[in-house]
Amino acid sequence: MFVLELTYTAPVERVDALMAEHITWLDEQYAAGVFIASGRKNPRDGGVILAVAEDRAAIEKIAAADPFAAHGVCAYRITEFIATKTAPALAPYRQQLP
Repeated sequence: MFVLELTYTAPVERVDALMAEHITWLDEQYAAGVFIASGRKNPRDGGVILAVAEDRAAIEKIAAADPFAAHGVCAYRITEFIATKTAPALAPYRQQLP
């Protein structure tokens, strides 16, 4: 599982101008089964996405396709972790330690 932390690198007005494209990109990743949760940080200086994928390279490619990243209004920090314990609703995403 991956935590994608977005930090805005441009004024929020530039971010807002790309919001519709960003939401379309989010919707595509939800439909593909990659994203399982997302939202704005509070205070509003970026966002957080929980994602599942085969490997980090796949997540990096997806993040690079985000219109926010493509237009240089955010930077991504990607953290991989092994989700060994989850809420019951997230049981399909539980992982075993190697």
